[in-house]
Amino acid sequence: MEGEILDNIMGEIEFKQVEFAYPSRLENIIFKDFSLKIPAGKAVALVGSSGSGKSTLISLLQRFYDPIGGDIALDGVPIYKLQLKWFRSQMGLVSQEPTLFATTIKENILFGKEDAEMEEIIEAAKASNAHNFISELPQGYDTQVGERGIQLSGGQKQRIAIARAIIKAPKILLLDEATSALDSESECIVQEALDKASVGHTTIIIAHRLSTIRHADLIAVVQDGQVTETGSHDELMGNEMGLYPMLVQLQHTEQEQVKEKGDKDLSINAIDINDASSHRLSLASRTSSANSVAANHSSLCEEMNVEDKKLPAPSFKRLLAMNLPEWKEAILGCLGAVLYGAVQPLSAFTMGLMISMFFLSDHGEIKKKAKVYALSFLGIGLFSLIINVIQHYNFAYMGEHLTKRIREGMLSKILTFEVGWFDQDENSSGTVCSRLAKDASVVRSLVGDRMSLLMQTISGVTLACVMGLFLSWRLALVMIVLQPLIIFSLYTRMVLLKSTSKKAIKAQQDSSKLAADAVSNHRTITAFSSQDRILKMMEKAYEGPRKESVRQSWFTGLGFGSAQFLTACIVAFNFWYGGKLISQGYISSEALIQTFLILVSTGLVIAEAASMTSDLVKSSEVVASLFAILDHCTRIGPDDSNGYIAEEITGHVVIHDVDFAYPARPNVIILKNFSFTVEAGRSTALVGQSGSGKSTIISLIERFYDPLKGVVKIDGRDIKSYNLRTLRKHIALVSQEPTLFVGTIRENILYGALDETDESEVIEAAKAANAHDFIAGLGNGYETWCGDRGVQLSGGQKQRIAIARAVLKKPTILLLDEATSALDSKSEKVVQEALERLMVGRTSVVVAHRLSTIQNCNLIAVLEQGKVVEKGNHSSLLAKGSTGAYYSLVNLQRKTHNSTQSFK
Repeated sequence: MEGEILDNIMGEIEFKQVEFAYPSRLENIIFKDFSLKIPAGKAVALVGSSGSGKSTLISLLQRFYDPIGGDIALDGVPIYKLQLKWFRSQMGLVSQEPTLFATTIKENILFGKEDAEMEEIIEAAKASNAHNFISELPQGYDTQVGERGIQLSGGQKQRIAIARAIIKAPKILLLDEATSALDSESECIVQEALDKASVGHTTIIIAHRLSTIRHADLIAVVQDGQVTETGSHDELMGNEMGLYPMLVQLQHTEQEQVKEKGDKDLSINAIDINDASSHRLSLASRTSSANSVAANHSSLCEEMNVEDKKLPAPSFKRLLAMNLPEWKEAILGCLGAVLYGAVQPLSAFTMGLMISMFFLSDHGEIKKKAKVYALSFLGIGLFSLIINVIQHYNFAYMGEHLTKRIREGMLSKILTFEVGWFDQDENSSGTVCSRLAKDASVVRSLVGDRMSLLMQTISGVTLACVMGLFLSWRLALVMIVLQPLIIFSLYTRMVLLKSTSKKAIKAQQDSSKLAADAVSNHRTITAFSSQDRILKMMEKAYEGPRKESVRQSWFTGLGFGSAQFLTACIVAFNFWYGGKLISQGYISSEALIQTFLILVSTGLVIAEAASMTSDLVKSSEVVASLFAILDHCTRIGPDDSNGYIAEEITGHVVIHDVDFAYPARPNVIILKNFSFTVEAGRSTALVGQSGSGKSTIISLIERFYDPLKGVVKIDGRDIKSYNLRTLRKHIALVSQEPTLFVGTIRENILYGALDETDESEVIEAAKAANAHDFIAGLGNGYETWCGDRGVQLSGGQKQRIAIARAVLKKPTILLLDEATSALDSKSEKVVQEALERLMVGRTSVVVAHRLSTIQNCNLIAVLEQGKVVEKGNHSSLLAKGSTGAYYSLVNLQRKTHNSTQSFK
């Protein structure tokens, strides 16, 4: 909160001799003496190959990092002197990979402007072409998007992210591949909206599609961390030897290839965007015709969820059975606990002797006995030390092995669960990781601590009662009879703690999920200065449980107070009765003190046991959720022993009469009576608007989900009859948002290997994906650390590694879901050629918004709202003329990229 706040922002940004390297790779210099001036109120585009440093500039401008050398200034003031929260509030960011939070669409848009009215939210959604699809959802703006927006398509997520930036009305607009995930129609509309939003604002645009930035006021070509060329489009095109004309020509060649192929069949006339409207299906009619299917599926989902939630808490017997391999340690631990249980009564007995010693009149006798009793205490202490070590070591050994066993069992089980299980709010990655990291370790207390407590209590109570009856049976009997009152009061305490622990655990799970979401999306939170909003959401998650805890604390306080009062009354009664026995000559004062201390120590043992029951109660609640995972029966098991093991497949895919809705949104039917065939060894492309069902089809082929009705067949066999793990060995997927694991680049590529793979094969796969050159240029080469979800690499670099991983697999069926969306023109051309070589002789299903990438596919299917409205090859679809949906898409994309016509 410290720093300057400018009264009037012009928006001029200047990078002055900036030097920078990422803290995790200091030896790899990204910028050295980098300088660039961005005039106020102008649109400046940054172009260049993936990894050249474009996105790094935006990270530096937002002060995610500080440069090693040089300065970055806003209106002449170095940004490190400005108040950081205020400075970031002046910028709106739309990044290459849209980041959404696990809350509603409305709440996600409000991250841009927390105090926005509903009208402003709707206007921002309309401006980003998101309002229509949001309105068609059952809950509209209150629809839950799921973790990282998993319930929405890539284009839908991107449009919500754009709405979040637009509602902010920022002085500086940062667009990092803002339209990369959109279809042609959406891109055209959203690009116009972004153009309007950027008028009068300083705008920095990063784009691989150069046609989208042709009208930028200034274009800067970034290569190897340096600005090699600057100027307007026309000025840069004037330098025929420059890098920019080469990039433009490269993209122009791709557009020409589409045009030449299409012109064989027809000449392109004026574009009418409305031509495609006649082919669109009404969502309302589709929803009404599918009501019965949705209702049946919804009730089925509810039944299955109820079954999951009614799982009983694990029995102590079951936990012991899991710890059976450590039976030797269990015996030693129990022996130690039994012996330790005797320590308290023996110590109390010695204490009684010590107190009675002071009633002696002979000082020599007192001194002599004091030495004996002191040595007795020392002996009890050493004995206690040895027994405690034996007891706790063995129980800890048991507990750690049980924790390890449960963690491994949970993880192996979770990895077999169907994707729909993760779509549920209670099974988000934050909650699951919390269970694995913290909850699994609680199990040890249920076995080790419970056994220790049980053995100590039985041993201590038994010995204390025997000793008390031997010393003074009258007093001992009275004290033993009164013990149940103490036990009753402590039992009341245990019940109260049990009821409050449920609320505490619920609050902890919700907050853990929110915290995990916040940490994983920290860049977006930082960019929008939403730290306070996240804290408010955290406070809201705790609000209900906090109120309930306050209410419960009154009952708990009364219970504790009553227990304490009852205990004090019992002690007073014991002294009164003991005094009467002494006055009547039945016992001596020494026997009174010894019996009282021994049996009171029994009460302390029980009290200690009761105080630990709260932890055991919490542990039982936690462990019940762990065992719910271990006992959960996955609906799509990858290791069905009765499944057909496919050593080889041809790749003939048939989707017949399929109805499908995502489990998290059972009332929204995505596919209805859908039928489609993918011929073996041929390439099939799926095109259409975002949300039309393209990625859903790929999910069904991978069997991430099962259809509500109908069947998906591969090689004439129902996909459900296969052993799924062996089937997926023949299928490779490159998705729209590349997923990398924490590890090295080599390890990430090797995820695609089925057998032992040598270094040469890894390198060949990287070369095929056009990744080898940039990997070799990194300081550690293939041993470079990728970071969490590949954060150390650019979007294009991550995508190429994901493609290399698929190449290494040598699949029979290749699924490409916008596989080249994150690549620059040069990389896209090379990777597209590599993919086309890879697709030869393989069954390929390609989802793409850029029609130039699928023009050579054997079959192209046009999808609209879950239906195939047209199919054929590129030429035959164009031959339908203006009445065809594909024709309209091609013309629309040409309109979007019409600037390429003058690029020659």
